[in-house]
Amino acid sequence: MNILFIADPLESFKIYKDTTFAMMREAQRRGHRISACEQQDLMWQRGSPVMAHVRDITLTGDADNWFAETGTRAVALKDVGAVLMRKDPPFDSEYFYATHLLEQGEREGARVFNKPRALRDHPEKLAIMEFPQFIGPTLVTRDAEDIKRFHAEHQDIILKPLDGMGGMGIFRVGPDGLNLGSITETLNRHGAQSLMVQKFLPEIVKGDKRVLVIGGKPVPFSLARIPQGSEVRGNLAAGGVGVAQPLSARDYEIAEALGPILASRGLLLAGVDVIGDYVTEINVTSPTCFQEIHDQMGFDVAAMFIDALEAALAA
Repeated sequence: MNILFIADPLESFKIYKDTTFAMMREAQRRGHRISACEQQDLMWQRGSPVMAHVRDITLTGDADNWFAETGTRAVALKDVGAVLMRKDPPFDSEYFYATHLLEQGEREGARVFNKPRALRDHPEKLAIMEFPQFIGPTLVTRDAEDIKRFHAEHQDIILKPLDGMGGMGIFRVGPDGLNLGSITETLNRHGAQSLMVQKFLPEIVKGDKRVLVIGGKPVPFSLARIPQGSEVRGNLAAGGVGVAQPLSARDYEIAEALGPILASRGLLLAGVDVIGDYVTEINVTSPTCFQEIHDQMGFDVAAMFIDALEAALAA
């Protein structure tokens, strides 16, 4: 079949670690045809189905010139075997509008993964609040007084914007409360924007674990993103070092509880972030870490994903 990847520009891929590339490579290995486009290439005209201007590509196996473009065309989403929405955050207005175009494509017969409605309904930080039994003390607010009260109760806290990615905009405030006011003003824009506040989890020194859930089932290995030096953030984009490791009993408990729920909502792939025993985020837009787990543990995550995709399409 033809699989369309909606992603960032192909020329920006770092293929030695890119999860979308790993998906493409496994799909091509199985004989599927690969197409790619960007979010801006979606189009919907009155009286016509939702279309995309796509590039048909083949993977070359070359580390530098990793793909060859075999043609360009406009295609209706309903005429593609599967559409994989792999656009990286931020989840901004354009992403929001794209989910509506993709959902219209579904009404016309397209098969889209993850489901556009599920992407809208599961903002990656807020989504954890549905599962209080698996998260640490957490507050979502735009009110500075709420944040002061939370800090007074928990003493050592993390503040972060709801729309951040890669560790961007994350601050830690200790018991002395130093700079709490100015950090709050920066993140909430003087009360205009909501943010998330969480009790600091000292287990971060052992890593922020990415637990992947595919088709409702956990990948048996996580990637622990371990902060370096004085850094509090484990994100790879913030300099963290990724160490693959088997899931703990608690990791399995979390993944096996959340997995079927997420899958039933149309989330074929989710990345559950766990620090210690607590969920901190549920990533649904473009979860990563396939290649790091495969390289370090030998487990082929991309094969598990394409298995799940093929099963979903056959259902």
